[in-house]
Amino acid sequence: MPFIPHTEEDVRAMLAAIGESNIDALFDEIPAELRSVSLDAVPHGLNEMELTRLMQNRASADGEYLSFLGAGAYEHHIPAAVWQIATRGEFYSSYTPYQAEASQGTLQLLYEYQTMMASLTGLDVTNASLYDGASALAEGVLMAVRSHKRGRRVLVPRALNPIWRKATHTIVRNQGIELTEIPFDSATGGISMQALEQLRTEEHAALILAQPNFFGVLEPVNELVDWAHAHGLLVIAVVNPTALALLEAPGRWGKKGADIALGDGQPLGVPLSGGGPYFGFLACREALVRQMPGRIVGRTVDLDGRSGYTLTLQAREQHIRRSKATSNICTNQGLMVTAATIYMTLLGPAGLAEVARACHANTLELRKRLLAVPGVHRAFDSPVFHEFVLKLDKPVDAVLRALRREGILAGLDLTGPHYPELGQALLVCATETKTHKDLERYAGALASAVKQ
Repeated sequence: MPFIPHTEEDVRAMLAAIGESNIDALFDEIPAELRSVSLDAVPHGLNEMELTRLMQNRASADGEYLSFLGAGAYEHHIPAAVWQIATRGEFYSSYTPYQAEASQGTLQLLYEYQTMMASLTGLDVTNASLYDGASALAEGVLMAVRSHKRGRRVLVPRALNPIWRKATHTIVRNQGIELTEIPFDSATGGISMQALEQLRTEEHAALILAQPNFFGVLEPVNELVDWAHAHGLLVIAVVNPTALALLEAPGRWGKKGADIALGDGQPLGVPLSGGGPYFGFLACREALVRQMPGRIVGRTVDLDGRSGYTLTLQAREQHIRRSKATSNICTNQGLMVTAATIYMTLLGPAGLAEVARACHANTLELRKRLLAVPGVHRAFDSPVFHEFVLKLDKPVDAVLRALRREGILAGLDLTGPHYPELGQALLVCATETKTHKDLERYAGALASAVKQ
C-alpha cells in the first residue's frame, strides 16, 4: 500500500478491542533474548517530501540514457491508460481465478487475451500464461517431445537468444532431452540449410525457428517449415509479438504452418523494469492442446443464455500429482497479461501495425546512418525487423564505453561468450520511441568513438 493509514488513536482502539495494552504484548511468546534492542544505527524516518527528494537524487546519479539495446527486451511507448487501468483494484491481484462465480471479470479479460494472441499467431489455442519467453521455449520443447513420442532431440538454431537456449537446456536436460545446435550462415545470419541437412536424424522431434532471430534477421520460414514437416518434425516458432503485426503469422508458415508458437509478451505494454517481471505466451494447434501447460479460459453460456467464463482443460494433477503433470508451472503472470490485453485493446490491429512499421523504418534509417561511418560494416546481408548486427574496426567494448559517456547505450556486445566467432560485433535495436534527432545523435557519437 502507498502508506500506513493507522493513527495512534486507531492503534489504541484496536488494542482495546482485543484486550491488550500495547503492541509488544502481541509478541510476548518471543523469548526476550531473541528480540531486537534499540536500533541506534538506523536514522530517523524521513517525511514524504524528503524521501521523494532522496530517491530522485539517487535515480539521477544513474544518468538518463538514450538506449539502443534490444536482445529480447524492448523499449516501446506504453500509453498511460494501460497501467492506470491495470493497477485498479479489480485487476491488481494476479491470483489464479479458480472460483469462476467470483472471477468473471478476470476470466473474461484472460479469454480476450487468448483470443488476441490466437489471432496474432494464427494458431488455434493459446494459454494464459507463462513466466517469460525462456520458460515458454522450454515448455514448447517439452510439448513437442511428448507429442512426437519417438524423438528426444530438438534442433535449435545458434542464432536463437543465447539466454533462452541456456534456460531451456537447464529445464529439459534432466528429462533426457538433447538440444542440437544448428550453425548460422556467416553471410546471411540465418539457418544454414546445408548444416540442417547434415544434422537431422530420426531421433529429432522438432525444429525451432526464430522469426526474427537473435541477430534481427528474418529467416526463410516457409521453406524451413516445409522441410521440417517433410522429415516428420514438429515446428516450434519463436516470435516477437510486435513483429507479428506485420509479418506472416506462424500458423500460416509454409503449407501447414508451425505447430507451436511462443515468445515473450514484454513488448506488449510491459515496461523494461530492469529485467522483469515479464510474461511468456504459448500457442499451438488444437491437436496438441492436451499437452499445453498452464491455464486455458473457456467461454460458455448459462441456463439463461448469458455468457460465462471458466478455467478449462487444466489438468488437476498440475496441482496435486506433480509427477503426472504436463508441467509444474501452475502460477501465472496475470498482472502483466492484464497490461498486455489493455495495450492491444487500446492500439488495435492498425495501431499495433503502425508501431511495427515505425520500428522497422527507424531501424532501416539508423542502419543507413551507421554504415556511413568509416570503420563500421554490415555483418549480414539479410532483411531485418528492428535489430541488426554491425561489425566494427575498433574493439566494441571501448566503443560502448565511449558512447556511454555521451549518454548512449549503443547496443549489445556480441564478442563475449555468446558469439566470439563474429569478432567485433554489435547488436543494435531501434523502436518507435526513437526520433530522427536520436538517430543523428547516435551516428555522430559512433563516428567520434570509432575515430579515437
